[in-house]
Amino acid sequence: MRLGIFGGTFDPIHLGHLRLAEEVGEELGLERVYLIPAAVPPHKGGRPIASFQDRLVMVTLATEESPFLEPLDLEGRRPGLSYSIETLKELHRLFAPDPDLYFILGMDAFYEIETWHEYTKLFDYAHFVVIPRPGAPSEQLDTFLATLEVRFTKQEQNHLFSGPSGKELIFKQALLMDISSTNIRERVAAGKSIRFLVPRKVRTYIREKGLYGTHGIP
Repeated sequence: MRLGIFGGTFDPIHLGHLRLAEEVGEELGLERVYLIPAAVPPHKGGRPIASFQDRLVMVTLATEESPFLEPLDLEGRRPGLSYSIETLKELHRLFAPDPDLYFILGMDAFYEIETWHEYTKLFDYAHFVVIPRPGAPSEQLDTFLATLEVRFTKQEQNHLFSGPSGKELIFKQALLMDISSTNIRERVAAGKSIRFLVPRKVRTYIREKGLYGTHGIP
């Protein structure tokens, strides 16, 4: 099974997340892309604003329109920090015997990979699909890869590298929508519209649950 894994705080999930997951999954020929909300993100300064359950519900509502995207609550079942290595191990058990996993993340997050828990082992469990992001220049990539303990070999195809485990590092362009969960929360708190930033059902859920200091958002 060729499966995409797209993790995040999703506080809240927005159309940029959804478009990226759909596009990468389609271009790589993946059977499914699982969106996995982090329960306790290790790289965030404090806990998410909305509860894990609220964020999971929003991801569930957001993915209803796509037969291709699906929420997964793995990290909400585990105590402690939500480490990606533990999630990948669990996915291998869940989809045994031999799932072909593609871990989707932004270039900015990839440049921080050395701070991730047991980061060298991550590439034993999944291919990594890295998407360029504003403020994270891709021209620094070769220099950055040389600093990692995992040695990657550049392939003939552009933007493709192979690791010692046989897993690939894929750098792929995708449509980037300049939408920020932080900005959405700020707009909600200020009573401003978030229409066309999040799916309609997510907007309704935020309003009905009073998330992010809702003041009658349109």
